[in-house]
Formats: sequence, C-alpha cells, structure tokens
Amino acid sequence: MSLKIGIVGLPNVGKSTLFKALTKKQIDIDNYPFCTIDPNVGVVEVPDDRLQKLAAVSTSEKIIPTTIEFVDIAGLVKGAHEGEGLGNKFLANIREVDAIAHVVREFNDPNIIHVHNRVDPTNDQEVINLELIFADLATVNKRLEGLSGKARSGDKEAQTLLAVLEKTKLALEQGNLASTVAPILQLPEEKKAFKHLQLLTSKPQLIVVNVDESKANDPSSWLDHDLTDAGQGQHDNVGRVAISAKLEAELMELADQDRMSMMNELGLARSGLDRLILASYRLLHLLTYFTSGPMETRAWTITEGTKAPQAAGVIHTDFERGFIAAEVIGWKDLVELGGEAAAKEKGTLRLEGKEYIVQDGDVMHFRFAT
Repeated sequence: MSLKIGIVGLPNVGKSTLFKALTKKQIDIDNYPFCTIDPNVGVVEVPDDRLQKLAAVSTSEKIIPTTIEFVDIAGLVKGAHEGEGLGNKFLANIREVDAIAHVVREFNDPNIIHVHNRVDPTNDQEVINLELIFADLATVNKRLEGLSGKARSGDKEAQTLLAVLEKTKLALEQGNLASTVAPILQLPEEKKAFKHLQLLTSKPQLIVVNVDESKANDPSSWLDHDLTDAGQGQHDNVGRVAISAKLEAELMELADQDRMSMMNELGLARSGLDRLILASYRLLHLLTYFTSGPMETRAWTITEGTKAPQAAGVIHTDFERGFIAAEVIGWKDLVELGGEAAAKEKGTLRLEGKEYIVQDGDVMHFRFAT
C-alpha cells in the first residue's frame, strides 16, 4: 500500500530544509520493487518499536517496516491557481497525493525574510488553503457547465452530481474547505459522487509548524495558533505537529549514537521527523498488522476497519481470492509468551474468519486455497 504525502509551503518557511532531512532518512528501497523513486520523492519508514521485539522472538533474518512517500511539491505562491510561479505544476502534483502537509513558519530568523514580511503561521496556512480553494472552485464550475439541463431532463446521476456540486460550491465560496461538505452529505450516492470529484481541499491535511530549535520540545508557543481551522471551517480532516526543520536537518547529519545523545540532551523522546511520519500515518486512519517468522518480520499498512481477506490481499491478491481463515495473535501476547508455539499451547493464538476486522498490532498468518 503505497502512500504519498505532499509537502507544500510558501517560500522561506523551511519546506526544503524539512524535505532534505527526510531524504537523508530515506531507507534502502531494495525491498520495495514497486516504488519508483523520483528526485523529489523520499520513501521513509514508519517508526515502530514492535518490529524489533517481534523479530527477536521469531529470530527473523530480515525486518521490513511499512513506509510512506513524501513528495516535495514546489511552486506555491499567491496566485498559483492562476498559474503564477509554477502554479500549474504545483496543482498537478498535489492531485496525486493522499494527504497534504502544510509547512507553516513560526521560527524567527532575521536572515531569512518571510515572503509576506511577517511571521504568521495562521496566515501561511490561509494563503495555501485559499489557493487550493480557488483551484477547486474552478473545477466545480467546470463540472457544473451544462449539467443543469441534463438534470432537468430527469437524469438521476446528473441530479445527484448537481446537488453535490452546488453544496460544494457554496462551501468553497464561503472560504471553507471541500472536506467540510462530506459530513453533511446523507445519501450514499452523494457521498460517492463527492469522492469522485477528487477535490484538492477534500484531502486530509497535516499542519507542520516549523518552530525555533529552542522550542522543538515546547508546544506552548505554537499551540497559541488556531491552525486546525484557520478560518476555513471546523472539520476533523486536519492534524498538526510541531517540528524544527533546522534541528532535524542537523540531527540527520550525525551518526546514530551522536544523534541519540543529542536528542537525550534536548529531552526529545522521538525525533521530529518520526513524529511527523506517525502524525501522517494517523491522519490517514491507517494501522499496522504484522507477519513474523524466521525469514522476516514485516509490517503491513491497512486502513482502519479492514477485514481479514482484504488485509491478506495487501500481501498478494491470491491470498484474498482464496482466503479461508487467519491465525491471529496480538503482538504483545506473542512477545510475552516467547513465540508461536507457546501461544498455541496457551490458547492465545486464535482462528478468525472473513468478517474479522483487523486490529492494530495483530500478528497474522493466512490460510488460503490456491
């Protein structure tokens, strides 16, 4: 399951510094032949302490984490929706990602001039959102052209789409994100039509507050800003994380032991990059299940609410097609009992069928017919 987070931001907010730090964290992708990596894409692992513990119990030869791709999307300036700067390229790239990470500036540095001559993270976010809103309005207006006549002729599909577009247009014209429309749609066919629109502002958004190095572990300043709304309507499609991009870039230049020592001195339990990755993972409502054995311990990404056959299909479509059952045990039980044999002896390992909803941390072995 390949996931892409697009990093956007105004000039001089630290977007490039952050992406540089992320690309230094990029993993060896030999184990991921399905990934095509361009210069502006960094594939990074989702940090998960459970992998090492499971691998120790299973005496695995290899550990393979789950991953997220971060895409450095360039060209955003005010007027991007009209083609200013690299506006058209920016909008094309952002349509391809699963979520958007907005880098907004809270750090102060007189040597780095803000494009609007003031440090105001809320305004940074508003500028970005307005560009996306204008682009979505253009999309909606284009879809509305000629649709009224078709709807009046009795075409049910056109009537549904027209209703969705009109509600969406009203929200956008009021300065709200398209994601605020989804919760008010009641009919399944309306929800489906809205999803197919693939609007930019319907994507989940992570606000990345780039703070001073001295505040990397102190949220007291950046929490003062109402960045989860920024005037674009209340909704639950937005997350937030604080990070010092400059500090993270410095940390990534150090050897592992020196990096850990510096983090301990700063009181950082996790690096900002790890918190960013985990926040992106949560924003997309993802969870992890594991397969573990002598050959490898591997993490697999699925969405919340996924049933066992579909989880098996993430490994191979044949697993889903021929699914019979899944042997399931919680990762903690497996580690505490010391392995699969002891888990079977204690009766902790259970057999689940097609309706089982996979839980975060499940260790699974699938039975399937060929």
